[in-house]
Amino acid sequence: MTLSRKPARHTFLYRRIVLPILALLRMGASPRRLAWSIALGLVIGINPLLGSTTFLCLILAFVFRLNLAASQLANHLMYPLELVLVIPFLRLGARVFHTPPIPLSPQVIFHDARTQPIALIRSLWVWEWHALVLWTVISLLLLPLFAGMLTPLLRRLLARVERHEYPLVPSI
Repeated sequence: MTLSRKPARHTFLYRRIVLPILALLRMGASPRRLAWSIALGLVIGINPLLGSTTFLCLILAFVFRLNLAASQLANHLMYPLELVLVIPFLRLGARVFHTPPIPLSPQVIFHDARTQPIALIRSLWVWEWHALVLWTVISLLLLPLFAGMLTPLLRRLLARVERHEYPLVPSI
């Protein structure tokens, strides 16, 4: 009599996040370097300059010789949070640098765009610059914190992978 095991059903997040990280560990990525790669993607992923995160993550991962796939995976996972944090970064930047707050009313923005477009563009750049400065300071604090938290977790994952406790390809 043979016991047949029902194939495991993995969730979407397991297949799209955990399995790629496990595959990277199996291919020889060190847990420490992988942790720094993921941490880089996480902090760049909340950059308040929309549309810049993929390129910035690619350049920094290349410069620091980190894992491009892991950093891009983490970066793209942060996109919803990036959208949520844009306005708080802009508002906090205006408060910290003592500039007038960004108007969030579409009527005000459209009025300024019609009547004084150059002044509006300058104000947008000032607000964005201040948000980027704050994001840089916060990122420099969060990056080593995230990497430090992820390294032991990835070391434990690697130990489990080496004991063959995780499949490389999900059973469907």
